[in-house]
Amino acid sequence: MKFTLAARDTNTAARAGFLSTAHGDIPTPVFMPVGTRASVKSVEPRELREHHVHIILANTYHLYLKPGNAILRKAGGVHRFMSWDGPLLTDSGGYQVYSLSELRKITEEGVTFKSHLDGSKLHFTPENVVDTQRIIGSDIMMPLDECPPSTAEREYIRKSGELTIRWAERARKHFSATSPLYGHDQALFGITQGGTHGDLRTLSTRALVDLDFDGYAVGGMAVGEPAEEMYRILDLSHPLLPEHKPRYLMGVGTPENILNAIERGIDMFDCVIPTREGRNGRVYTRTGKMNLRSAKYSEDFSPVDEGFDNYVCRNFSRAYIRHLLNVGEILGLTLCTLQNISFFMWLTATARERILQGTFREWKNDFLERFNDNDKA
Repeated sequence: MKFTLAARDTNTAARAGFLSTAHGDIPTPVFMPVGTRASVKSVEPRELREHHVHIILANTYHLYLKPGNAILRKAGGVHRFMSWDGPLLTDSGGYQVYSLSELRKITEEGVTFKSHLDGSKLHFTPENVVDTQRIIGSDIMMPLDECPPSTAEREYIRKSGELTIRWAERARKHFSATSPLYGHDQALFGITQGGTHGDLRTLSTRALVDLDFDGYAVGGMAVGEPAEEMYRILDLSHPLLPEHKPRYLMGVGTPENILNAIERGIDMFDCVIPTREGRNGRVYTRTGKMNLRSAKYSEDFSPVDEGFDNYVCRNFSRAYIRHLLNVGEILGLTLCTLQNISFFMWLTATARERILQGTFREWKNDFLERFNDNDKA
C-alpha cells in the first residue's frame, strides 16, 4: 500500500491524495460504504462500481461468525466470495467490544464474546484477529482495540487506552510474522484511543506512531460525545500523525461531520447512514434530506435531486419511489440506498476537487448552510 499526497488546502488541514492498493487506487478524501457481512445492504457490487465506490468496509467479527473462516478460506477470500474486485477494509471486531458490552469479557489476553447468534463462546486476541483478516484477504486490516463509551470514567479510559496500545504491539508483531494468503499485499492500521481526554489521546497517538503502522485510525469517536469534542480531538490529533500516511475517522458519519473532519486532516470515513437511512425512506440530496415516505411526495414527479446526474435521479420520480416504499417493494429500498451512496460519493469527491482548487473552506461553509437550511427530513 502506498499513500501519496496530491495537494493541501491553503487555509485548513484538508488534504487530497491517492491511496494505492493491490485492488486499485483510491482518491482521498473517500467515503467507504459499510458491507458488514460481505454485502452492502440491498445493493449489488456492480451497482457500487457504477456509483463510483472506490472501497468498502466489512466486519471481521460478523464474517468470523458467518460464513466462518473455513468457508472464506475455501472461497479464496472475501473479494472472490462476494465478487468485489475493488479495495476492501475490515474492522477488527473492536466496535463489537463496545456495542456488545453485555456479551463480552475483556482480559489482557483478549476478548471473550458470547455469540449474539447462538450463545457460543468466542475468543478474540490481537493475534487471531490478524489471522482471520489474513483469511478474509482485506486490503486494509484493523487491529483489535477497545472502544470505551463516552460516559466512561477517565481512569477506565486510561487503562483501556493502555491495553489497546499493548494489543497493537502484539498485532503489529504478529502481522510482521505472517504473510498474505492470496498473493496480494495487505496493510495494517493502528487505532488511537483516549476518549476526549487530550493527554490520553496524545499518549495513545504517539505510542502507535512509534509502532510504524501503515496508516492510522482515530477510534473512540461518534460514541455519544458532542461533535465539538470530536473536532477538538481531531485538531489535537492531526499534527501528531505522519503526513505521509492515511488517516481514518472510524464510524463517521453525517455530511457535516465528514466535511469538518476533512477540514482537520482526515482522509477516510465509513458509516451505516447511507444504507440505514435508505432502508427507512430517508434520502440525501445536495440541498438537504427528505423522507420519501411522506404523503407530500405522492404526486411529485420531479427527480429526487433535480440536476444530479446519477441513475436514480435520471430515471425515477419522488412519487414512484414513495409508491414503492409504501407498498413494500424491495426496489424502493435499493433506490433510496443508491441515492444515498451516490450522494456520499459526490460529497467526498467534490471536497477533493475543492481542495485541489484551493476553495475547500468557502465551498464547505456554503454547502452546509444550504444543506442544513433546506433539510426536509
